[in-house]
Amino acid sequence: MELDTNVGGTDRLLRGLGAVLLSIVAVRALTAGKRTSGLLAAIGAVGLGFNATTCFCGLNAALGIDSTEE
Repeated sequence: MELDTNVGGTDRLLRGLGAVLLSIVAVRALTAGKRTSGLLAAIGAVGLGFNATTCFCGLNAALGIDSTEE
């Protein structure tokens, strides 16, 4: 299965930064004993990290949004 790229440039950079920030939030929440908040932040970090590394976003595809420079 091949994914068409629809995330690029600044959008990709912001998603990568969001993944890093959410990872930090997840670790802090989990070490503080807030398991639900930590798990939700970790899931968000994985999702944004996937978008940033593969340059594909399912929601962008469903909405017809393409942020790649042509």
